[in-house]
Amino acid sequence: MLATAVVTAVTTPAVLLTVTPAFAETQPTAGQSATQQAADDKPTIEELEKAAEEAQKAYDDAVAKQKAAQKAMDLAFSDQAPHAVAAKAAADEAAAAKAAKEAADQAVVDAEAELDALPETATEEERAAAEEKVASAKEAAAAAEAAKAAADEKAKTAADAADDARVAAAQALTDAQRATAEALEAKKAADKALADARAEEDDDDDGDDDDDEDPACVPATELTTVASGLPSKIVAGSTVNFSVRVTNGTDKTLDKVLPFVYFHATDKSGYNVVDEYFDLQWWSPDSSPEWTDVVDGGYAGSISPLKAGAHADVKLRLKVDAKAPAGDGVAFIAGDYVNDDDTCGGNFFTEYEFDVLAAGSKPGTVDDAKPGKTSKTKPAAVPQGGTNGTLANTGSASALPQLAAAAGAAVALGAGAVFVVRRRNADSAS
Repeated sequence: MLATAVVTAVTTPAVLLTVTPAFAETQPTAGQSATQQAADDKPTIEELEKAAEEAQKAYDDAVAKQKAAQKAMDLAFSDQAPHAVAAKAAADEAAAAKAAKEAADQAVVDAEAELDALPETATEEERAAAEEKVASAKEAAAAAEAAKAAADEKAKTAADAADDARVAAAQALTDAQRATAEALEAKKAADKALADARAEEDDDDDGDDDDDEDPACVPATELTTVASGLPSKIVAGSTVNFSVRVTNGTDKTLDKVLPFVYFHATDKSGYNVVDEYFDLQWWSPDSSPEWTDVVDGGYAGSISPLKAGAHADVKLRLKVDAKAPAGDGVAFIAGDYVNDDDTCGGNFFTEYEFDVLAAGSKPGTVDDAKPGKTSKTKPAAVPQGGTNGTLANTGSASALPQLAAAAGAAVALGAGAVFVVRRRNADSAS
């Protein structure tokens, strides 16, 4: 999982469930002191053992459901998923319909050329035949145009349905992971209540293991990541230099800060992803003396440490292949941190939208891309190229379990990012 995804999925599930109705507050009955009433209401060891057993079973069930949800999401994002197969078939039909329309349009051009080329000595029959050929070609071209429009609509509908299915699967996994986390909290509460009761009974206070619990990853809105110099229009075949400033607005030093930058784009259709034409590199005077590739969905280096109130800049260089088609894109900027004590967290994704212009375009004066909304919900899928950029790649593997547990299905970007650029297409068309 991408460590950055932790900030889009972290909730505060601190659901402390009572392990037995006997914990409920009651008023002392007549003739009893409050102390005596509390003692009478105190659950027995047997009741606590039963509660712990039920909590364990609920947790085991939640884990099983989470595994099933993970398997379902893996299938949903595979090429073998029914919606993926249907989307590909519809896209192939749209491509074939486009080719057929182009052929039909050419047939009209050829027929009209033949009509125009008739000599003055041509007979009425020859001229009528040529005119009939033009009319037939135009009729066929109109039919091909209608077929192409229908095929395009079918392809768009299938692509949207595939995205919806992927998002639903990702959301189901997020819900399952949240349920597992809540069940784990309930299990811990039940186990602790039982251990405390046994310790009290044995006058031995060595049963509380919760002090060693691993710290959790948390959202950190005080950690900000802001892009500077990223243009709102990028021409295919060009190289863009910009920077990301990471600011530690917390009141403590963060031992390792990891800026996250990911670019996603589609062509003008809105459903053909063209991310493969983007090549992103980073450079920092403190971390890397040379330009270093940013793996798809990975971190743009690291800053170690970043003191409270301080900021640091990471230089970035984006190369866009000249073959990239015109379209719409979005850059996702965020940041994570990991401390030496394994506490960790990060901020939410900020979107920077931009236009991709065809090679050779002359955009004129171009303003910087402006930060858009902050995504407090996950982009819903894994970017093509895999789930690189994990803490395992940064040398801080000890924090990975907490990050993975908190991240849920918010692994970064694919289908969710597609929605962003599709929304731009819809907004520009309206």
